[in-house]
Amino acid sequence: MAASQHDERGRKLVHVAFGGCALALRYLSWWQAAILASCALAFNLIVLPRVAPQLYRPGELTASARSGIVLYPVAVLLLVLAFSTRLDIAAAAWAILAVGDGMATMAGRRFRWIPLPWNRAKSLAGSLALFVAGGSAGALAAWWCRPNVSPAPDPWFSIAAPLAAALVAALVETIPVRLDDNLSVPASAAAVLGALSLVHADLVGPAVVSAGNVILAAAAANMLVAWLGYRARTVTAAGAVAGAIIGTLIAVTAGWLGWALLLATFLAAASSSRLGLRRKMHLGIAEERGGRRGAGNAIANTGLATVAAMLSVVTLSREMALLAFVTALAAGGSDTISSEIGKAWGRRTWIVSTFRRVAPGTSGAMSLEGTIAGIVGATGLGLLAIWLGLVPQGMLVAVVAGATVGSLAESLLGATLEAPGILNNDMLNFLNTSIAAAAAILMVRAAG
Repeated sequence: MAASQHDERGRKLVHVAFGGCALALRYLSWWQAAILASCALAFNLIVLPRVAPQLYRPGELTASARSGIVLYPVAVLLLVLAFSTRLDIAAAAWAILAVGDGMATMAGRRFRWIPLPWNRAKSLAGSLALFVAGGSAGALAAWWCRPNVSPAPDPWFSIAAPLAAALVAALVETIPVRLDDNLSVPASAAAVLGALSLVHADLVGPAVVSAGNVILAAAAANMLVAWLGYRARTVTAAGAVAGAIIGTLIAVTAGWLGWALLLATFLAAASSSRLGLRRKMHLGIAEERGGRRGAGNAIANTGLATVAAMLSVVTLSREMALLAFVTALAAGGSDTISSEIGKAWGRRTWIVSTFRRVAPGTSGAMSLEGTIAGIVGATGLGLLAIWLGLVPQGMLVAVVAGATVGSLAESLLGATLEAPGILNNDMLNFLNTSIAAAAAILMVRAAG
């Protein structure tokens, strides 16, 4: 179909209108909702290309299974399955996808002002539209579907959580990668909603008071460490600022012992980046900026750990939150150690998706030397966490295994999705820590 026949406005109107079906989740069980989402998926795969081909962008009709029109109901189905006992969360994330993402595209095309410096294809107008329209629609859907959840969520959650989820989704949507918005927007929104659903309102007040008692000392200590890191050329200026904020948040929530683990993780990663630097530079695979870590790297490697630390003081599942915190740091640190040791001294490097030998530094590549170093690094950080009293000794296996699973998953995703630009290195690092933390929690819970 010619590009002139494509109706982008009509496509987005359908995109937004279908979000109205999220309100039906008030009356449906999860399996009924899953059946309807499956029917919508089948309709979009088989029928829609024949009855409304103008809704497809140029080239999509020949590969309709990978088009946003098909990924949309896939995302809805996954939301329903993932949040089968919290359909208000599924409804809110669905509404953010439908209304927020749809309005972002229309506003971005209509008001082309203030392009974002890190992604000139995105504008502030589109991001604001996603936040305002998506957050409002998400709050409406979450509130409307409250009666279908037992016990009913606190009113604050139904209003505030979708707004926070829409804000994060708007930021994720601006990352310059080719990952389809029909996946990135609902996934990021659902992650925020899921995390906030763990917050116990009665614990927020005491946590704020406790944080207020140490925040000045924590901020001062972290600014000093950030300045020293910048002077030592281990971080950029932006990386120093991001690191100071992250360190302060962890110190006031996970405590100084949690902050000590963060500092040890950073030192281990920074030191490994300097090992074998001459060989890495000769091969052209040394870290950019001479190994100095930027803000994106800091957020990608410690963002999930920061969220887990913050949750640890406002959730009734403090032990699981601290397990996620420790595993995420172990995964981020051990992955850097594995990658840097592999690039410096790896003799045989293979791609994890095909086991074909590749050059060191190839995205998704692994080496025996790097893999062993990563496991040793995760074990060392896990033992330090136990010594600091953050997690019990019996969780060491889960920490190391979770970090290893996260690293393998990152290598697989890097080998298949980084080269075509669907994911970038920072997103891979964040997924690594997230998968690692989830795997560790599942292992501990499965063990009883």
